[in-house]
Amino acid sequence: MATVPDTRPPDRAWSVYILELTSGAWYTGIATDVEARYRAHAAGRGARAVRMGGGPRRLLWQQGELSHTEALRLERAIKGLRRPEKAALVRGERDWRALLPGT
Repeated sequence: MATVPDTRPPDRAWSVYILELTSGAWYTGIATDVEARYRAHAAGRGARAVRMGGGPRRLLWQQGELSHTEALRLERAIKGLRRPEKAALVRGERDWRALLPGT
């Protein structure tokens, strides 16, 4: 019996990203390959919120080298921020590590 290769990404291969949409809205998501995810968003595949916002305009921010759990927690924390707080994160004025629970 042949063994099926494990194609799951390594535990620390996740990134959190913030996109600016053509509508001006900001979208936060997670991916193992942010460039491929951006292309998918641009092609109209993926998150409905991105499609409804007219598609991505540009990548504003990303943080990689996270476990899947860390990425999910950071994504949730960022989605809970107000726009000025997200802008501070994008400008590098806010430490993303402080957003992770338990840090």
